[in-house]
Amino acid sequence: MELSEQEIVRRNSLQAMRDLGIDPYPAAEYVVTGYSTQIKEEYDQWDGQTVRIAGRLMSKRIMGKASFIELQDSKGRIQVYVSRDDIQAPVPEGETATTAEQQMYNVVFKKLLDIGDFIGIEGVVFRTQMGEISVHAKSLTVLSKSLKPLPIVKYKDGVAYDGFNDPEQRYRQRYVDLVVNEGVKDVFLKRATILRTMRQVFDEAGYTEVETPILQQIAGGASARPFITHHNTLDVDMYLRIATELYLKRLIVGGFEGVYEIGRNFRNEGMDRSHNPEFTCMELYVCYKDYNWMMTFTENLLEKICLAVNGTTEVKVGDNIVSFKAPFRRLPILEAIQEKTGHDLSQMSEDEIRAIAKNEYHIEETEHMGKGKLIDEIFGETCEGTFIQPTFITDYPVEMSPLTKMHRSKPGLTERFELMVNGKELANAYSELNDPIDQYNRFVEQMKLADKGDDEAMVIDHDFMRALEYGMPPTSGIGIGIDRLAILMTGQPTIQEVLLFPTMRPEV
Repeated sequence: MELSEQEIVRRNSLQAMRDLGIDPYPAAEYVVTGYSTQIKEEYDQWDGQTVRIAGRLMSKRIMGKASFIELQDSKGRIQVYVSRDDIQAPVPEGETATTAEQQMYNVVFKKLLDIGDFIGIEGVVFRTQMGEISVHAKSLTVLSKSLKPLPIVKYKDGVAYDGFNDPEQRYRQRYVDLVVNEGVKDVFLKRATILRTMRQVFDEAGYTEVETPILQQIAGGASARPFITHHNTLDVDMYLRIATELYLKRLIVGGFEGVYEIGRNFRNEGMDRSHNPEFTCMELYVCYKDYNWMMTFTENLLEKICLAVNGTTEVKVGDNIVSFKAPFRRLPILEAIQEKTGHDLSQMSEDEIRAIAKNEYHIEETEHMGKGKLIDEIFGETCEGTFIQPTFITDYPVEMSPLTKMHRSKPGLTERFELMVNGKELANAYSELNDPIDQYNRFVEQMKLADKGDDEAMVIDHDFMRALEYGMPPTSGIGIGIDRLAILMTGQPTIQEVLLFPTMRPEV
């Protein structure tokens, strides 16, 4: 392993610590009694009190017999004052306390500790003459020696210099990104708040969180290209799930009133600023409800999440201010297309729609695209990106919705909605199809599309059909993309910014 000059220096310091009888990686518990932000926010309570803090050494200003350091803990940063004559140290056999203290300061602190090392400080909280809340160190404990130097980001007037900014480096080395770049950790704390709030709303409504298989023998529940793997013991090919839908509906058949799962799905498709091959999705199914009820439930859910994350129902996403204040607009898909293009596709044949898609919008249509797929492509090309404020696009053609109940009053359409926010789909929901015969016929139509070359068409899940034949009550279900929701709620530009470890090409 080829080491840089700084890495060699740090390894030498590591050995020097051991030679002095200091364990650079101690096993004993270090009890923390306070945190940086807590001490600053509640200074009146902490002033003059003894505290134990721990974290990374992020800067050192050595001024002879006294120095200032900046310590970064899990909450933020705080200044620590270290004086040679005050700091206590273990007294090795044959040495005096004064000698040990001077060695701890003059050798360990000044020469052997590096930026990035973890240390523990026990000291007294005070305010400096410059007014900065600090900790006056009485003892220093080495907790972990850092062998690689951190990139040092410098700030002046709120502007970062010499930053760790390259996106590929940041995503590959998220552990460094979290340490040195301000605000990155906050994004993921907000993401955790999204999930916590979502679970709270569902649990208070009486719905049950469950877990369903990730390895499945049939890639069902959505139209997508799956990842394929092989089960050696069973000697069968299996798929990483593309959706949780069909298993969750089995649980509604089994007698649950409402079930939800927040988990990973996998789709072997493109990667870009809004897609990652593995992603987090929440799916919820509630019996005796329909898609109208689900629209109301969803807008109230998202309003509560936005308030929990941002303290307001509005969030800035790029150049747009998006309001999650309920209620949201509701607009049938064919009306949306007519509103944006002037074309009323409701009375047109498949050939007429195909001609519009090809000639006016230059959509690369293929033979396996049926009427519903063409309408979906036209909507995506002309409408989807224009809906900035949350909008429920409703009543999709049956060809696009093989798991959805037929519309109760609009022939050829289904009771389905997609929620569009900031020009992207955020959620997909149905009045669930619970007629086993209708469901089987829909699967057959999907198989015909597969025979034409549509590699995203669904296959027949015979066990799911068997479950439906036992009877599933009227049910409404929804899927919400958690990664896209996190993008919106945190105002980030790409999906990679809200994934701790996005999928990357292998390093060369």
